[in-house]
Amino acid sequence: MQKEKHTIMAQYLDPKNDLTFKRVFGEHKHLCMSLINSMLPLKSPVVGIEYQTNELIPELAGVLRNTIVDVRCTDGDGRQFIVEMQMYWSESFKNRVLLNASKAYVKQLDQTKEFTLLQPVYALSFVNTIFEKSPEYYHYYKIVNISDTEKQIEGLEFAFVELPKYKPQNRAEKKLHDLWLRFLTEINESTTEVPQELRENELVSEAVEYMNRGAYTKEQLNTYDKWKIDAMTEYSMQCDALRKGRAEEKLEIAKNLKSLGIPVDQIAIATKLAKEEIEKI
Repeated sequence: MQKEKHTIMAQYLDPKNDLTFKRVFGEHKHLCMSLINSMLPLKSPVVGIEYQTNELIPELAGVLRNTIVDVRCTDGDGRQFIVEMQMYWSESFKNRVLLNASKAYVKQLDQTKEFTLLQPVYALSFVNTIFEKSPEYYHYYKIVNISDTEKQIEGLEFAFVELPKYKPQNRAEKKLHDLWLRFLTEINESTTEVPQELRENELVSEAVEYMNRGAYTKEQLNTYDKWKIDAMTEYSMQCDALRKGRAEEKLEIAKNLKSLGIPVDQIAIATKLAKEEIEKI
């Protein structure tokens, strides 16, 4: 009697996790270069990079530090690239990106005292939550003249990609820009079958293989899970603090309205607080 053959399906990890993102883009220069070239409107493509240390990241409390993944590198022309994955949005994130890019730009003075020799810094940030009301998922910033945007102060440029907004217009699209975004948005722990378009591209297919759960040790998988739990916990704490702040603000508004003699019924409608809560103020 012939035995049945059982196909063992591969299990995948999420490339947005700290461990996996750095495995792909922080350990394999050719993949990092491909991502940068596909996402940034560079005058000349990156052809070689060297990784830098993460010393720029500020140790600041309350900025979702456990939700940030970053890779920093410099190419042969001296241009610097800070590639980050922000799992959860916070209002301070853009400020932190600006701070890090500015620090990287100024730090070049350690090697040269000539301002004209300073090379530009590009910050490429992928964000796993929606933070803009516009339908566009890709946001690019430069320092430009307000009345004539063709005039630019070169040195700092920023790209923010809202991953949840990205939807491929054509499933057969083979541009690296789309393939890398599909890799980041479609490959995760629930993936059972990798899209053919991702398999057909040599670079993206290699990245997908690094997401195979079987390629990680038990210790690495524990680190993967811990980072995910820590990120979710910190985000939850931020949300709780925000809700508490809003509740206190509503109570203060209700208190002021009550002092003006506004009826409790009307205050309840305006603040959405319970009448009993307003009467106790």
